[in-house]
Amino acid sequence: MAKAFYTGSFDPMTNGHLDIVLQALNVAETLVIGIGVNAGKQPLFSFDERADFLKRGVAESLPERAGDIAVIAFSGLAVAAARNEGASLIVRGLRDTTDFDYEMQMAGMNGDMAPDIQTVFLPAKPASRPISATLVRQVAAMGGEVGHFVPDYVASALKAKFSQ
Repeated sequence: MAKAFYTGSFDPMTNGHLDIVLQALNVAETLVIGIGVNAGKQPLFSFDERADFLKRGVAESLPERAGDIAVIAFSGLAVAAARNEGASLIVRGLRDTTDFDYEMQMAGMNGDMAPDIQTVFLPAKPASRPISATLVRQVAAMGGEVGHFVPDYVASALKAKFSQ
């Protein structure tokens, strides 16, 4: 089995992200989760908080696979970071046709830049399809309940961030 690379901002990690991480562990021996760092953007959660959310999600959902993931920060091209990590797969989650159209373009570009790295699309479970980190942040900022969209520990962290 291969090493896979899955990227995102994970700000915050949602049930949808966790769904794709767990699916990726079904197709890869190891998974490197790359948290994109952009100096021009100020995330709600620090890299360490986001990495902890991801590691905790796997530890609680698939404890026997907790040692099979690594979380790194990266900037620049995801395909370059995947190559640097020795990954042969890039994992992308698909929620809908909008994701599909965008991800197909990215897969094509990545395939031209790194033909040795294969992009694998994993479909989001129906319950996860409407979830986006942006919407979760917006709902939480307005005092809404986000417990259906994120793990309990992420919901608590969001509540703490927005009650300050």
